[in-house]
Amino acid sequence: MATPTVDKFLGEIARLMQQKDGTQMQDFLHYEPPWPPLYEQMVAELRRSYPAHEQSSLERKCSSILPSHEGGDGGGSFTSFISFLDKYFAFIRDVDVSQLLETHDKLKALLGQASIALSASTGLVILPTVISLSRTLSKLAIGLDRRPDLVANLTSREATVGAEEAGERVTLAEGSANLIREAFKKCASERSGNASGLDTNGKPEGRRIGIYLMANVCLKLFFHCRKLRSAEQIFALIYQQSPPLSLYPAAQRTTFLYYLGRYHFANNHFYRAQLALQAAYDQCHRQAIKQRRLILIYLITSNIILGRFPKPHVYQRSEARDLQERFEPICRALADGDIASFRKLTDINDPSTSWFLRWRILLQITNRCEVILWRSLARRTFLLSGNRGDATNRKAPTLNIEDVFHLATFLEKRALGGIGVGKSVDVSTRQKPTAGNHTNSIFIFPPTAADTPPTQANDISAEDHQGYIDPDLLDCVDPPGPDLPTMQTVESMIASLVDQDLLHGFISHGQKRFAITGAKNASPLAVGFPNVWATLRGKMDEEVPGWVREGQRRVGGMVMHLSGARPVGV
Repeated sequence: MATPTVDKFLGEIARLMQQKDGTQMQDFLHYEPPWPPLYEQMVAELRRSYPAHEQSSLERKCSSILPSHEGGDGGGSFTSFISFLDKYFAFIRDVDVSQLLETHDKLKALLGQASIALSASTGLVILPTVISLSRTLSKLAIGLDRRPDLVANLTSREATVGAEEAGERVTLAEGSANLIREAFKKCASERSGNASGLDTNGKPEGRRIGIYLMANVCLKLFFHCRKLRSAEQIFALIYQQSPPLSLYPAAQRTTFLYYLGRYHFANNHFYRAQLALQAAYDQCHRQAIKQRRLILIYLITSNIILGRFPKPHVYQRSEARDLQERFEPICRALADGDIASFRKLTDINDPSTSWFLRWRILLQITNRCEVILWRSLARRTFLLSGNRGDATNRKAPTLNIEDVFHLATFLEKRALGGIGVGKSVDVSTRQKPTAGNHTNSIFIFPPTAADTPPTQANDISAEDHQGYIDPDLLDCVDPPGPDLPTMQTVESMIASLVDQDLLHGFISHGQKRFAITGAKNASPLAVGFPNVWATLRGKMDEEVPGWVREGQRRVGGMVMHLSGARPVGV
């Protein structure tokens, strides 16, 4: 049967291939319904003349119009592109968007063939189409991943990582990300042109123009799947082979720096995270409120952990709406050394912490801010009871570590709701902890009758009132109470702060005192308790692995920085 629309379409594709017009090629290759009228006619011709069992005839049809080898300079095979067109026609002929899983599989197969064509001489022409397909597949995979009812029957279909005996299943979204990553690798491993990857105008050339577009799609999926190790491979490959990030459009730079900051944040490299996130925030368009807010949440958290608290004007910005009520109480507790308030604000059982859990920043704040909390507590204790010293008599300002111990114990007890160490407590009269109590309170209170469903309350005997006890533990002695600070713990905390240069001085272990040195002609507070942000920043360098900047040179795949290089012989 005659297929005039298909023939005309193939003729236009052949013309675009000769002209190497990848942008218009992407516009021609519609793959998302609803179809334009001309494409509806082409789909009807395909279903009539080339049904599924006539797929080989359709491939011969493509080969008859598109040559298998490119003419002109350099040559190169069109075979992989012809196979891609064959799959494209099969996709628009058979796709049923109401069947999301089947659509995902067909789209994944289409992208796989396009990725193969990307490595051939047709790579630069088909690159815009590969990017478009990757974005669509990413959206579909994430949407399906959020619909467990649709993917529940995929368990038997899921691929495995490595050998089958490894047994680690790959989710639908992760499988899509792995496929897109292969296309990204082909962009990053481009070898045409000069070694720098730049053309005569100083712009990325060849498939390198798609490095960050493809990387951002991959990173979006990997972060959605929480596969940071896979994301690490993306950053490592870019760091070794990509041109400088500054040569790419602002949208690509901002997105990539956001994911790079998130990656370093998740790996507890908060200064690196702060550098990447600050650059992403500065380059993000002012009208992109949603994106700026997303960056700002992690940027503020990184800065707080580094001892750099937001100033009031930051909270006045549109993207910072309601962030002050989230972060300001934590900053105030850290600045005051208020252990009780900090424990309550970071208690996982407190309803107010659900927001921090949602953004996956609660554990970082809880654990990493402990250093700042104890440093502020020591400073607060010095203000209350410290000896300011006497420069005339050469007596250094000192802090009694026992005072820090008593204040820390008092605040921890208040966080625990007044429960002390070594005190016997009547279980029958004691109340259960509220949501605002210390996290450790869940280990202090045994279950009571109130914890038992009404249907089972009458079946519990008196000796079983405190819950089940393992027979192997019958002779064990119950702990006397919550784990409150000891003098040794507090002394170790002070020693740790001194070692981190957050306290300036030395400890007299015999006298249990911390002495501030160098305060003869300066304030003991300024000398003995240096600024946290300034101290930590002074120990860091500005290098962020994964961020390729101008002025870097590569030798054998390694990055060398020549910004501080001097002439030979100097």
